[in-house]
Amino acid sequence: MSKHTAIIRWKNNGPDFLKRQYSREHTLHFDGGAVVPGSPSPQIVPAPWSNAASVDPEEAFVAAVSSCHMLWFLHVACDAGFIAESYDDEAEGVMTKNERGALWISRITLQPHIVWGGAKQPAAAEVEHLHHLAHQQCFIANSIKTEINVQPRD
Repeated sequence: MSKHTAIIRWKNNGPDFLKRQYSREHTLHFDGGAVVPGSPSPQIVPAPWSNAASVDPEEAFVAAVSSCHMLWFLHVACDAGFIAESYDDEAEGVMTKNERGALWISRITLQPHIVWGGAKQPAAAEVEHLHHLAHQQCFIANSIKTEINVQPRD
C-alpha cells in the first residue's frame, strides 16, 4: 500500500467574502516539491475571482488520467519489446449532468500519438491491445466511474 499527499493552500484576500467577492486562486503543493497555481475554471467562476493561467481541478483530473494511462502504456509497450520514442496526448474531459442534475466529468477521451523507434514496430491491433492493458492497470482509471475512451492519433 502506498500513500499520496497534496497540500492545498488558500488565503482570503477579499474584498467581501460573504458577497462571494474573493479570489479562488490557491496553490497545490506536492510531496516532491512541485508547487502548482490552482484556480477554478473561468467557465465556472468568472474573473477576477479565477485565473485562467492556473490549473483548475477539472484539468488536473483529466491530466491525472492521461498521465497514468501513459505511464502504464510505456510499461506494457516495454514489456512487449516495443520502443516508444515519444508520446503526446491531447486529452479532453467532458462535463455533463448526472441523474441528480449535478455536473461531473462523465467522459475523458485520450488521443495519444506515439512515435515508435527500433526495428520492431507494433501493428495497429497490437497498439490497441497495449492501450487496453494500460487502461486495465491504470490506478486512476480503476478509481473512477468516468468513461475513458482511447482514440490514438496517427
